[in-house]
Amino acid sequence: MKKVTSITAAISKSKRSALLVATLTTILLISGCKNIPPVTSGMGSEQIAPWQKFEQHLQVHNPELGKKLHISDIRSRTNNDLLEINLSLTSSYKKTLKLQYQFTWFDIDGFVIEAGKSPWQPLDLHGMQTATVPGLAPTTHVASFSLYVREVPEKFFKF
Repeated sequence: MKKVTSITAAISKSKRSALLVATLTTILLISGCKNIPPVTSGMGSEQIAPWQKFEQHLQVHNPELGKKLHISDIRSRTNNDLLEINLSLTSSYKKTLKLQYQFTWFDIDGFVIEAGKSPWQPLDLHGMQTATVPGLAPTTHVASFSLYVREVPEKFFKF
C-alpha cells in the first residue's frame, strides 16, 4: 500500500513539474516576441486596441524631455499602398519647446527600413500645445514606426 501511494505521489509531482515547465516556456516565448506594436493601417485611433500604448512609438533623446512630451493620438491609412501617419504630439510643458523629429520605419520582422534617409524636421511646440506630425512610409513593406524627437539646443537658434 505504501509503494502505491509513493508511486502516485511521484506521478503527480512529475505532472506538476511538466505543467510548470510548459507554463514557463510559454511565458518566455511570449516575452521574447518583438516589442514593436503593429501599425493599424487603415484604422482611426478609436479602433486601436486599448492595450496598445502610443508611447511605444515615441523615442526621446533625454529623459527630461521625455517627461514633457507624449503622443495623444495616432491616425493611419494607406495611400497608394504606403502607410500614412498623422500623429498628435502633445507638450505638457508650459514654455515653448524647439524640437526636431524624424520617423524610423520598421518591417514586419522589426528591422529598420532605409535607415538614416528620413531627414530631421523642425517643430516648435508652444506651452501645452498639440501638433500634428505627418509621416509617409518610404516603401510598402512598412509594418511599424517610431517617432524620434530631440530638443534643439538653445545656442543653435539664438543669433
